[in-house]
Amino acid sequence: MAEVAIVMGSNSDLPVVKGAIEQLKAFGVSYEAHVISAHRTPYEAEEFAKNAKARGIKVIIAAAGKAAHLGGVIAAYTTLPVIALPIKSSLMDGLDSLLSMVQMPSGIPVATVAVNGADNAGILAVQMLALSNPELSEKMEAFKTNMAMAVKEKDKQLQEELKNL
Repeated sequence: MAEVAIVMGSNSDLPVVKGAIEQLKAFGVSYEAHVISAHRTPYEAEEFAKNAKARGIKVIIAAAGKAAHLGGVIAAYTTLPVIALPIKSSLMDGLDSLLSMVQMPSGIPVATVAVNGADNAGILAVQMLALSNPELSEKMEAFKTNMAMAVKEKDKQLQEELKNL
């Protein structure tokens, strides 16, 4: 049974969404993915959102571009946390998508990551799950520690390079 559901407005969003999938896999989090359109298949979006919790889903990532209402539509029909992933579009470089996602009305919150920020969508979903999963919490702590160590190593290398200038 999947813990995270990823919905995307089009299968053309998959190259971006893969970043979230890779993060979920790296943490050992089960997921499922679907193409559901807020505008072309609104009834399917409603049914998906209404039934997600009963199917064991704990977090939903909704990726969409242009009008980008998928996250908001899903959030309107569920109490599960929804993470919106704006997809860069040809029209406004994803600004249109981002604004569609962050300007939600009161009572329908949608967490939103950066345009094409799929990695962060996956990591945020893991952080949400880690609140009630000690094993995931430990993995997240190790992930953050490893990131910090990598930055420190880069600084060390920079300091060595600066000595030679």
